[in-house]
Amino acid sequence: MLSPDRTVSAAMTPFVAAESIAKAYGGVQALTDVSLMIAPGEVHGLVGANGAGKSTLIKILAGLVQPDAGRILVDGAPTSLPTPHHATDLGMSFIHQELAFIPGMTVLQNILLGVPKKTRFGMVDWQAAAREVAPIAERVGIKAPLSASVKGLSTAENWLINICRALVRNARLIVMDEPTASLSAAEAEKLFAIVEDLSASGVAVLYVSHRLDEIMRLCSRVSVFRDGRSVGCLEGAAITRPALIEAIVGSAVAPLAATQRHPVAGRKITLTVDALTRAPKVNGVSFELRQGEVLGIGGLVGAGRTELARLIYGADRADSGVMTLDGASFSPSNPTEAVKAGLGLVPEERRSEGLLLTKSVAFNLQIANLANIVRSPVLPLIDRRKREALSLEIVRDLAVKTPSIDTPVGRLSGGNQQKVVIGRWLLRAPKVLILDEPTRGVDIGARGEIHRLVRELAARGMAVIVISSEPDELPDLCDRVLIMVEGRIVRALEGADITRNAIVEASYFVGEPPSRENTI
Repeated sequence: MLSPDRTVSAAMTPFVAAESIAKAYGGVQALTDVSLMIAPGEVHGLVGANGAGKSTLIKILAGLVQPDAGRILVDGAPTSLPTPHHATDLGMSFIHQELAFIPGMTVLQNILLGVPKKTRFGMVDWQAAAREVAPIAERVGIKAPLSASVKGLSTAENWLINICRALVRNARLIVMDEPTASLSAAEAEKLFAIVEDLSASGVAVLYVSHRLDEIMRLCSRVSVFRDGRSVGCLEGAAITRPALIEAIVGSAVAPLAATQRHPVAGRKITLTVDALTRAPKVNGVSFELRQGEVLGIGGLVGAGRTELARLIYGADRADSGVMTLDGASFSPSNPTEAVKAGLGLVPEERRSEGLLLTKSVAFNLQIANLANIVRSPVLPLIDRRKREALSLEIVRDLAVKTPSIDTPVGRLSGGNQQKVVIGRWLLRAPKVLILDEPTRGVDIGARGEIHRLVRELAARGMAVIVISSEPDELPDLCDRVLIMVEGRIVRALEGADITRNAIVEASYFVGEPPSRENTI
């Protein structure tokens, strides 16, 4: 049954306990009165929708973020974690989705990153280090020689290197964040065996995953976060799929958006995607996108949504499948060809992939529009007056808050940076605009403005694809929603069926994908 996670049984003295943790970022309350207890040798699951507060708590345990209230106890003693080194010294190790390794180094060197090493004549004694590490590497199943470079190793092999590093540091708790998101089924099975072996040897594992089958298989207890609160803990036989989904979603169903949805049947087809595949992330995806439609693509982390966007945009090449744009064959070999054909992309990682942070607002707005602001094709000099006029128009239309168009875009807030990326494509008026997590990291006000803008673009006839991990966002915004699971579209939602609960439940779909006719 669902119960507060403030105690463990008498036989489960906690190694780490977080009690009544609170954390706010500006005016946003990320955690409120959150508690979590993990016993030695326990595999403890942590689940919740995106934005539930899981990552914030992990950062607090890792010493990356300081809580505003509450306390952390290790072996029953109140403890401060001012830096990651303190967490490591206390026996906690964290393996994130973005695995920490340096490609130019060997397996051994990567395992020993940050670990004190024996020296001989003032030099690291790598032979002695290899003798100490070899039994641990064998235990976790590292097949590559310790002297081999990690460059070219698989994600699964790099996961093993990170686990080995944790054990070399004598970790008593290993936090694994979405450990199987990039692993094949066979690789995942090997990881499960390692987790079970760690548990049997007394090492605790905090297993953070959206994949409920894994949670049910591995975990003896599961803490559930919702909207920054710990809503309870499931134990033993109470850990079932319906109970987990109900706890994650809550009893309330998000209301449909006030914005009227528009039927898409009968509109001109702008883009068709037919059996598009790039293994292992995208597997036989098919759909149609119509003029003036806002099509949502939902699903969990690792479902293949961003990879699908990259295929459509020409950033990656498909193994198989075909596309058409306005009825003509469409197969961009790079983003430049996609842009010329009439596509635009607002990437998920706007700061690293969508903006040049040290350049001005005007520069970032015009970077995809240079051909329209040069004086002549013969003399490709920028028409500064035209550049300024167009940039100011976009800044006014989108209400971008900036001291001037010459301000470095890196100085703007996240919401205003996102407006600049979207504004870039307004200048080109693409046929298809793909927005990958368009409101991630922006405040509520900017979120509403971005949603309004998306609907305005669709009203002008632009076809828009919105990729979002937020179950509340897609019902607010989209005419249709496709749900991806493990590289496939498993459900299509339209009209009144587009609800928060339906999106969450479909995102946890397990089994054979439905027929193609049911997914487009």
